[in-house]
Amino acid sequence: MLTTGQLLAIEQLQIECEAHDHVQLKLNWEMLRERDADQLSLFHYENEQLIAFIGLYAFGSTVEVCGMVKPGERRKGHFRRLFRQAMEKVRQNGFKRILLNAPAGSEAAKAFVRKQGAEYAFSEHQMEWQESPLGETDGIMLRPATQEDYEMRVRISVLAFGDDEADARAMASHVYAGNTDVFMIDVNEETVGKIRVSREEGQAWIYGFAILPEHQGRGIGRKVLRRVIQEQSAAGCSIHLEVETKNDHALRLYESVGFQAVHAQDYYSYHGG
Repeated sequence: MLTTGQLLAIEQLQIECEAHDHVQLKLNWEMLRERDADQLSLFHYENEQLIAFIGLYAFGSTVEVCGMVKPGERRKGHFRRLFRQAMEKVRQNGFKRILLNAPAGSEAAKAFVRKQGAEYAFSEHQMEWQESPLGETDGIMLRPATQEDYEMRVRISVLAFGDDEADARAMASHVYAGNTDVFMIDVNEETVGKIRVSREEGQAWIYGFAILPEHQGRGIGRKVLRRVIQEQSAAGCSIHLEVETKNDHALRLYESVGFQAVHAQDYYSYHGG
């Protein structure tokens, strides 16, 4: 695992960069806190101080890349060198798709990814629930996923998200840390969807939320979101999620229960070189 010192250094550098650049970086803390030390994290220290960091985040055969450099140490080539090392790790791991992440408000990040020849792929909203009245949540059941749900989780990812089956199997096999719950969504004793909730420092994040296509349009998703919001807000958590901006249906669903976009991330496809 990454050491406490490494995690603290990443957190401190993130705070400094976000304050300086007025952006929010997507460093996937749920993944950082449980990953192996030598795998997909790259560090550049000077005088025992973290100057630059790149995190690689594997989602099946796709890898997302996000990094940062200490504001006073930019334009010195630190990030370029770290990026070359990161791409060597990507090559060694055999990832098929590389996505470079840049906060929508960061001109410096956009300039870097374009200089690498990366092409804009899509954007993603980070949304936060704003206090608002919630309707009824009857008729649904959220139950903890078990090993018996593995094939159904794969099927839901393939049919609802359009995921590659091998990627869906890799994701369904992942064992999450104790602060994360994976739930199956049952209606009339039939499994119709899944949702993952991860808690980190008073924030609850919703991931992997999907309803099988044949059960969509019946208000099930709205009830599930209301239930999760009720439970997590009662536990004192703020509630957050991420959604691609081109997914109008999902955006409208989340907005209808009180979520509002607070930050945006841009993703660029990188083909190496």
